[in-house]
Amino acid sequence: MEYCPVKYPDPFNQDISKNKAIHIYFAQAIPLITYIDESCLYLKEKKCRICEAVCEKDAIDFTQTPERVDIKVGAIILAPGFESFDPKVGNKYGYGKMANVVTSMDYERLLSSTGPFEGEIRRASDLKHPRKVAWIQCVGSRQVIPGGKSYCSAVCCTYTQKQVILTKDHDAEAECAIFHNDVRSYGKDFERFYQRTEKLRGIRFIRSYVTIVKEVPETKNIILKYTTPDEGTKEEEFDMVVLSVGLNPPADAHELANQFGIELSPHGFCQTNPFDPMETTRRGIFVSGAFHGPMDIPESVFTANGASSQCGELLGYRRGKLTTERIYPPERDVSQEEPRVGVFVCHCGANIGRVVDVPSAVEYSLSLPYVVHAQEQLFSCSTESTNQIMDVIKEKGLNRVVVAACTPKTHEPTFRYSLREGGINQYFFDMANIREHCSWVHSKEKEKATQKSKDIIRMSLARACHLEPLQDFDLPVDKAALVVGGGVAGMTCALSIANQGHEVHLVEKERDLGGIARKIHHTLEGMDVQAYLRDLIKKVYQHPQVHVYTEATITEVTGYVGNFVTWVTSERGVTEIKHGAAVIAIGAEVHQPAEYLYGEDDRIMTHLELEERLAKGDEKVINAGSLVMIQCVGCRNEERNYCSRICCGESIKNALKLKELNPGMDIYILFRDMRTYGYSEDHYREAAGKEVKFIRYEPQDKPQVEAGESEEGQPVLKVTVTDDILGSKVEIDADFVALAAATIPTAGSKEISKLFKVPLGADGFFQEAHVKLRPVEFGTDGIYLCGIAHYPKHLSEAISQAYGAAGRALTLLSHDTVIASGSICEVDEKKCMGCGACVEACTYGAIELYETRQGKKAKMNPILCKGDGLCNTKCPTGAIQLKHYEDEQLIAQIDAAIGDG
Repeated sequence: MEYCPVKYPDPFNQDISKNKAIHIYFAQAIPLITYIDESCLYLKEKKCRICEAVCEKDAIDFTQTPERVDIKVGAIILAPGFESFDPKVGNKYGYGKMANVVTSMDYERLLSSTGPFEGEIRRASDLKHPRKVAWIQCVGSRQVIPGGKSYCSAVCCTYTQKQVILTKDHDAEAECAIFHNDVRSYGKDFERFYQRTEKLRGIRFIRSYVTIVKEVPETKNIILKYTTPDEGTKEEEFDMVVLSVGLNPPADAHELANQFGIELSPHGFCQTNPFDPMETTRRGIFVSGAFHGPMDIPESVFTANGASSQCGELLGYRRGKLTTERIYPPERDVSQEEPRVGVFVCHCGANIGRVVDVPSAVEYSLSLPYVVHAQEQLFSCSTESTNQIMDVIKEKGLNRVVVAACTPKTHEPTFRYSLREGGINQYFFDMANIREHCSWVHSKEKEKATQKSKDIIRMSLARACHLEPLQDFDLPVDKAALVVGGGVAGMTCALSIANQGHEVHLVEKERDLGGIARKIHHTLEGMDVQAYLRDLIKKVYQHPQVHVYTEATITEVTGYVGNFVTWVTSERGVTEIKHGAAVIAIGAEVHQPAEYLYGEDDRIMTHLELEERLAKGDEKVINAGSLVMIQCVGCRNEERNYCSRICCGESIKNALKLKELNPGMDIYILFRDMRTYGYSEDHYREAAGKEVKFIRYEPQDKPQVEAGESEEGQPVLKVTVTDDILGSKVEIDADFVALAAATIPTAGSKEISKLFKVPLGADGFFQEAHVKLRPVEFGTDGIYLCGIAHYPKHLSEAISQAYGAAGRALTLLSHDTVIASGSICEVDEKKCMGCGACVEACTYGAIELYETRQGKKAKMNPILCKGDGLCNTKCPTGAIQLKHYEDEQLIAQIDAAIGDG
């Protein structure tokens, strides 16, 4: 994005556009033209063109004509995303008529630092801060009405909780009310996020349908009507109402489907097969993201990785044929030069600029020693800005660069490339984090935030002046992969990698492949799981590149990214496996309940045991008169503070199967929240339509189960539950009880975690590197993750993630070498006393003691070293230094922090 030279006196009145067609976002006094919408008079009537005339940078050109480009490809990925539901449909919510009724997407823009109020939450009617805000859930979703969608949009409950938390961050005194039906916090760590939101002061979750009554003419406040069990029907006034709108298919989905010759689902999204969830109905065309159906960001990311892996299966023979190696200019020797530093201070849109006085920080930087250039940039990470850094390095002979912006975790590699293109060593770079460490945490203290930014820049400069050139080095990559776990996810991942020409070693602890899927007989959509599983196992055993080890135990793992060695004991004996990448797909287990008489009475079973008995045609169960299902058994409690995600769908599936086999059976589902997200909502509605009875219970008043007799003297299970609608206890005579038991981490998770040096989360499932950006990777390079070892998920989701893990693993295996950082530890043998403290500290086995004439000394293996610095903090003599974070550099930073500048 470029700075627009036109300055407007009023940021909310773009007078230049007669039709308000130009949309401008502001960062301080810098407007950014982002787009011109379809209301533009020139686009409609060939009139106006004022904007083109006044633009000094020729950024607008109406003389451009459409151009047809023909591209020959071997595969296609469709990722057109979704559109948010338009609440004007049906005229039900007053949106577009009541100034202070906004959609969740509108509210997201208000929260954004690049939004119309630079991140401040203001009402459109009077620009005041709202003190009392209501959110209405399921707007456009879970609605079988004209204009509505019957499915659940899956993301709305959690994004609403995020918006509530951010609202409280903006105004600690704000009152927030969330009107909902079920709270569907089904994702990884979502339950904790929900609880965090619920515990905030001034937050109310109100389980009720709600009606917008009217707008108060004098204040433009909104009156809502709703009902609660305790207070009955009541009305309440709010300053602002946010409509949590659902996800609709793209408006041009039908046109897109016709163009590409694919089919759409009844809901208008892309039609796929649950067992191959990223392939469309036309071979060679794949789908990723929300065009598949409503999904959250992590699922979108790993479906993108998975779609790319499936493309690779088709196009593997072309891999590397069209790539060109990036050639950098020769690196300038600056060892004899005194520091010449360039400082680039980023506005980050308005993330930094609305809090920190960026021009003042630039001016201050110019006053510091060795700074020969300083400037502000709107987005330092943009291509334009990084090219600008590159050019300034060349023009002014810079030999050090400081970028004051955001976290180096995200963008440091981008800026290092700029240094390389500028002709200097990439390690002559330091990043001053003035966003996370400053503007975000001191948003209400602008002067102090500006001063702190200056301090951080001064410290960064002091360190930069002492930086030394380092060289990354290449490591060879073993082209084979190891997949740990022979369930559906593990086998799918193994086949995808093998289909692209790589040898795969598939290790399974059990005698048979299949994992927990061996206990699943059909999906909610009615697909035959066992037939699919048999075909998948057959493909694995018939694939010449896949080597299967069953009844196997991993005894030792050594090595590093691209070069691992794993020892496996199996029916083959002890095998040493060399591989470049590893995928953890060890699955999970079903909790064995210690409540509700489970294990004491054979009429009480888990949901998977019920499915097994139905598949075997157990007539006692099929011909029973009544059956009760109890949800959330063993989870959403203190011991396991998470939702198992799949249980509600499993119970609905079993209930529908029972109704198919015995329509007269009385079936009760006792639940806390029915979390049938996505298309599963249709099956939930179908079950209710077939007279499956749903009774909500509260966690502090759980159902009770005991053996007893019916009025006719027949042995039954007496199930007692409080019905909050009736406001009284209900006793149900049940022939059988099915418990929706939690999905729990497998017993071997801790051992695998230690062997591969990968972390487990708070709930015992494996912890990915980043929940959104890297959902199938670990922080340990070269090791990947998929399936329910990551977190409980439905079969189609596990398959998607398996392809995603394969896609990420292939980005490594498809290269001959992998680059290792030059920022590693180094031992000064003269100072080393051979105490071995560093050896104990290093979790990667990168240090060992060896005998010399002067006694034992530490020796570093640079290939194994990860540069975490634990060893040099333990060294009592200072014999170990971590390159790029040496004592001299850090002490200079500390001195600059306590100095007066």
